[in-house]
This record gives sequence, structure tokens and C-alpha cells, in this order.
Amino acid sequence: MKLMGYEVYDKTIDKLNLNVKKLNRFIINTINPHSYVVAKKDNFFQEALKKSDILVPDGSGIVLATKFIKGKKIQKIAGADVHKYLLDKANQEGLKVFYMGSSQKTLDKIKEKLKKEYPNIKAGFYSPPFKLEFDEKDNQNIIKAINSFNPDILFIGMTAPKQEKWLYSNKEKINFKVASCIGAVFDFYAGNVKRPPEYIINMHLEWLFRFLQEPKRLWRRNFISTPLFLWDMMNYKFKKS
Repeated sequence: MKLMGYEVYDKTIDKLNLNVKKLNRFIINTINPHSYVVAKKDNFFQEALKKSDILVPDGSGIVLATKFIKGKKIQKIAGADVHKYLLDKANQEGLKVFYMGSSQKTLDKIKEKLKKEYPNIKAGFYSPPFKLEFDEKDNQNIIKAINSFNPDILFIGMTAPKQEKWLYSNKEKINFKVASCIGAVFDFYAGNVKRPPEYIINMHLEWLFRFLQEPKRLWRRNFISTPLFLWDMMNYKFKKS
């Protein structure tokens, strides 16, 4: 479904029905009001989002925009939902999963949790240097680590737009069947940051729950990006009317 220039996935997560073993370099990304606003000024990020094989609506703002502009109700699909969906599939089929991103401490927590919850998964991990941009040697080391493991599913966990742009820039050099940029999900799954209860998500208040946990990191997206997104949404609606 086309929404404000993006082809947004409008089915539920269980309707993905991915045959992972038959795919090659298939990318699942997410879009929310903040990434939409950032992509307006970052053409490469915008291209990376638009060239995703599937772009899921991770954000109540996207769900509400769809209802407001298209008159259609769709379900929010968070990065955490994509993560769980792919882990369930990997466990059922005995697939290989690789986590690239975050700190070694967080990756160690993920490793231990996977052993308990998904015993049939073979998992690999790599914590890249913490810097705004990777140099050529950094990229070579990351790519080597991923390709040596040769994963079926690749999770990238860095901040947006860094993660989407990195994957888009390097995808032809990397061996994977399905990849997804899931950012904060690494911290969610490791238990570093809590996700809100289901009733808060259903009330479209996950943004507030997360903001109260991480105000310094999330104030910009809530108080700058969200109003800009709402303004664009209004303009788009009445231009098309």
C-alpha cells in the first residue's frame, strides 16, 4: 500500500509467510514518523527505505496516517514483532541467525536468552566499534564476521539511519537470506530496556512509555519529528483531496 511516497506493508505479521531458505538478500525495514522525517533530508536513507523488500509500519503515527489519509486500518508491526517472527521461524527450521550491532555485553545477554528460548537456532554475534561512521577496515571486519558465519537471518542493531544505510551500502558484499534492521530491539530482547504492556501498545502510547524511560535519546523524535510528520500528513491529505 502506497503511503506518502512509501510502499508500506499492510498485512499482519503472520501473513508474511517467508520461505527463508529460498530467499537471497531479502531486506525487511521499518518506518515510523521519525524515520520518515529524517529521510526527507537524507536522500540515501530514503532510498534505502524505499528499496526495502518489505517496509513495515513500526509506529502508531504510520497506522494513524493510513487511517486518516487512506481510510484503511492496518496493524502496527514493531521491529520486536519482526524479530520474534523470524526467531520462531528460525527455531522451527533450524536456521542460522547473526546479530550485528550493540555492545558485547548486550550480545552476551541475547546469546544466553536464545539458548533458553530458541534451542534449535545456531547464533553468531559481532559487536562493531562505537563510532558515527565505520572506516574501510571496520567494514571489512564486519563483513568478514558475517560471511564467515554465513547466516540465514541477519539482524542489524544500530541507530537509524546508520543501520539501514550500512546494510543498503554493503548488501551485495554480505551473505544472508533475510536481513532486518531492528535497532532498539537488541536492548529490548536483552532486557536492557523494557517494552510496555500490551494494553499501552494498543492505546498507541508506546511512544510515551519509551520516552519516559529514555528522555534524552527520544525527545527529538517525539517533540520535533512527530509534529513535522503530522504537518506533512495534513498537507498530503488535503493536497490529494
